[in-house]
Amino acid sequence: MPDSTKPTVLLVHGAFAEAASWNGVLERLAAEPLDVIAVANPLRSLAGDAQYLSDVIDGIGGPVLLVAHSYGGMVITEAAAGNEEVKGLVYVDAFAPAPGESAFGLSVKFPGSTLGDALAAYPVSTGGNEFTIRRDVFHQQFCADVPDDVAALMAATQRPVTEAALSTALAADEPAWQSVPSWFVYSDADLNIPVELHRWMANRAGAKTAREIPGASHALTVSQPRAVADVILEVIAAA
Repeated sequence: MPDSTKPTVLLVHGAFAEAASWNGVLERLAAEPLDVIAVANPLRSLAGDAQYLSDVIDGIGGPVLLVAHSYGGMVITEAAAGNEEVKGLVYVDAFAPAPGESAFGLSVKFPGSTLGDALAAYPVSTGGNEFTIRRDVFHQQFCADVPDDVAALMAATQRPVTEAALSTALAADEPAWQSVPSWFVYSDADLNIPVELHRWMANRAGAKTAREIPGASHALTVSQPRAVADVILEVIAAA
């Protein structure tokens, strides 16, 4: 049975992924007395995605630990601002923005990201474009350290993200990581978000811990689920 004294763990996926990208992490947390939910991030707009996550938090009606991958870091930083139910933030190869910073803007702060050249753009009826990672480069760009068959499934099930979501800046007056404890786990071979940016964001946020996984791709939740689950369990144990 879940331990009602522990926060509910909300796992928030990022762009070009979906809730099942947390399956390996969920399997490793299953033996623990925790409530864990993999949230379906809409990937339509930063404000809308953050509001949806806020609605999920309100529906739980109790303390939560927010764990985000990639663009999901933008969403949890916005949704957690001023929300007293959020007890901790875990950034997994994720953006940890300050006010005025967008995912696109942060991704080019340091050299190393090759994501821009890997994207395909498609117009959407609500205006603007949405992006996917081209199937021919998805494996190398997103998840170079997973088997071919797993990468093929991930490419086929990737969730497109709007250009607006990636280019909109954090609107909160104060980033949540400034007042809420944060933990970082990230890859040194991430081709979407340069490792230097991960290190810089973790340092700026005053992270409780910043764990760097050598040789891992951007898809850390899939390729290294134990490392991600271990960080979550450390946070829960300290709660």
